[in-house]
Amino acid sequence: MATLRDQVAGFGVTFRTMFKKVVTEQYPFQKEPTAPRFHGRHQLNRWPDGLEKCIGCELCAWACPADAIYVEGASNDDASGERFSPGERYGRVYQINYLRCILCGLCIEACPTRALTMTNEYELADDNRADLIYEKSDLLAPLLPGMEQPPHPMRLGDDEGDYYRGATRPPASGSEKVDEKQEPVT
Repeated sequence: MATLRDQVAGFGVTFRTMFKKVVTEQYPFQKEPTAPRFHGRHQLNRWPDGLEKCIGCELCAWACPADAIYVEGASNDDASGERFSPGERYGRVYQINYLRCILCGLCIEACPTRALTMTNEYELADDNRADLIYEKSDLLAPLLPGMEQPPHPMRLGDDEGDYYRGATRPPASGSEKVDEKQEPVT
């Protein structure tokens, strides 16, 4: 049976906190910065000339424990010289279902070309389920100055090995679209 002393002790917590200053987060209007290693929305990165880093290997989809990633690879068209990535293949279809994604980061660990990284963007809520399935166009990093919209021939090297080893060279004199000192987007 509770005594009067127990009831007063229980209200003690209420009385102690009643006169403290209230800390209110002004979330939608003032966004606090996230931790540097925060796992947020995914991003598909590009090489400095604008080619996509994704080679359509599907390792990210296999590593995903929630089965939230769908990748469909396709071959680059070598006959015309127009490519989407420096390798033999590229990710023709790339989807991430954020209704299933648990933002664990195993997909970015599995990526051999560092094509997939995670940003600090954390606002992923929506009122429509279909809008939470991000397509490749939603995930691709924006084109920076000096980048060219794919498909186009490789600009930074003679073969894909130059890209992956970082042995890039400035573009030929006919296309001054890429700055050789520009860092790749990661």
